[in-house]
Amino acid sequence: MSVSEYPSTKQGFAGGTSMAAAVIMVTVGIIQFFQGIAAVAENEVFVVGVEYVYKFDLTTWGWIHIVLGALVAIVGLALFTGATWARVSAIIVAAISILANFLWLPYYPVWSLVIIALDVVVIWAVSTWNPERVERREHSQ
Repeated sequence: MSVSEYPSTKQGFAGGTSMAAAVIMVTVGIIQFFQGIAAVAENEVFVVGVEYVYKFDLTTWGWIHIVLGALVAIVGLALFTGATWARVSAIIVAAISILANFLWLPYYPVWSLVIIALDVVVIWAVSTWNPERVERREHSQ
């Protein structure tokens, strides 16, 4: 067996990170869901900026985060299966989450930046992981 037959370190790291990405997505989804509930119930923010182009009332943002949080958590659970559709959905949902949290920056800047960073990790992990390649190498041993 040659060295080239072993899964690359990058693939192993991406595979492990993909499972971590699933956990991150479920966690972020649940937290975004509760953040949405808090926005709907409290209608208060930590930071109030001057005129903001994409300004919605907090109830609207709350519902956006409730729906997005539920969707992120569901796709995160599906990502544990490693199915192609789940990986594609994870990338799409993480990209939507990046956009939503970018627009949410004036309201909760630190939280938004943390979620954006985690979504970037999810997109990287899922897009660089190739489970078929790892499986082929494991079966050939």
